[in-house]
Amino acid sequence: MSNRKEENRDKTDWKESPYLILKGFLMGSADIVPGVSGGTMALITGIYHRLIFAIKSVDTKAAKSLFTLRFNKVFEYFHWKFLLLLFTGIVLAVIFFTRIVPLQVYMFTHPELIYGLFFGLILGSVFLLLAELDNSHRNLKAVFPLLLGAIVGFWVVTLVPADTPESFWFVFLSGAVAISAMILPGISGSYILLIFRKYDYVLTQLGAIGSAETVQALINILPFAIGAATGLILFSRVLSWLLNRYYAVTLLVLIGFLVGSLYVIWPYQDREFEEIVRSTEVVPADSDLVHQIENRDRLPNQPKFLRIGERITTESGEELVVIESVSRKLVASQPIQPWADSVDSDKEIETTQGVIGMILGVLLIIGIAFLRRKSPNR
Repeated sequence: MSNRKEENRDKTDWKESPYLILKGFLMGSADIVPGVSGGTMALITGIYHRLIFAIKSVDTKAAKSLFTLRFNKVFEYFHWKFLLLLFTGIVLAVIFFTRIVPLQVYMFTHPELIYGLFFGLILGSVFLLLAELDNSHRNLKAVFPLLLGAIVGFWVVTLVPADTPESFWFVFLSGAVAISAMILPGISGSYILLIFRKYDYVLTQLGAIGSAETVQALINILPFAIGAATGLILFSRVLSWLLNRYYAVTLLVLIGFLVGSLYVIWPYQDREFEEIVRSTEVVPADSDLVHQIENRDRLPNQPKFLRIGERITTESGEELVVIESVSRKLVASQPIQPWADSVDSDKEIETTQGVIGMILGVLLIIGIAFLRRKSPNR
């Protein structure tokens, strides 16, 4: 019993800080890209096992110690140093790739380059992880769990989104499944929300917080938050049990998830977007903003843009225009061969950018392999 207790302790050393922050940064950058999960980066960088056990450390003992103000016991049970350093990197990545280098914008302007980068990264990681398995597990017996993971991963990322209810139980279920997928390599939590048709619902409720509809938005998002917390606590325990008892087989299944996810990360895709009006503004028809929008050659290739909506004439004869703030949401994608004659000529396919992205991804894997070896306590 004492040995198990010792194994579950947080052995994070402050000397690991730069390594864990960097790995958290990689996880945060992956979470921004639809179809890629932070769990993928955790597995690639060699901290997946520790991540699952860190999440599992949020248990009844830690909660009881917190509520009874025995903070020394909280720090004894809870892997706070590991999670603090990791989430520092994640937050830095989110800030960097949304404020400084807007990755979500580049996913629209240079999709082949961005998706090619992650395709090369995941493809290279498959070989990296397989190479680290013991020789006893690199045989024909390894094919079954690897194939099983690939089939399940492919099945999940190719599910067709369907109309779903907004009842308490279904929003709760969406949160539980999405957060579980988020810690699985190769399966994106945001993609699960798209499948459940709750991606836009969740973003809408989060966007309403701070407005006049804050109270109602918090009520609507509550079942999702409860479901996410429940799914995270329960699923982390299932994964920790599997990793403790069937490490090699579990790792092979997780590698299979990565293989299955390559379908949706392939840089050359025929992507279908849904346009959603987020807000509107009424301005005079002769305003500079209206002239600027009317003089555009085409709609901007951006995740958010403005367009002209309804035109209104008041009783006094003044002409007004409704300016719509529109956001694009990826709802479906189909891999294509950029060199095939059947590709729609109206769509620009940057073949070279995709190749460059894949090469950069493989080179990045070489750097991550070095990071795995240098980081202590991995």
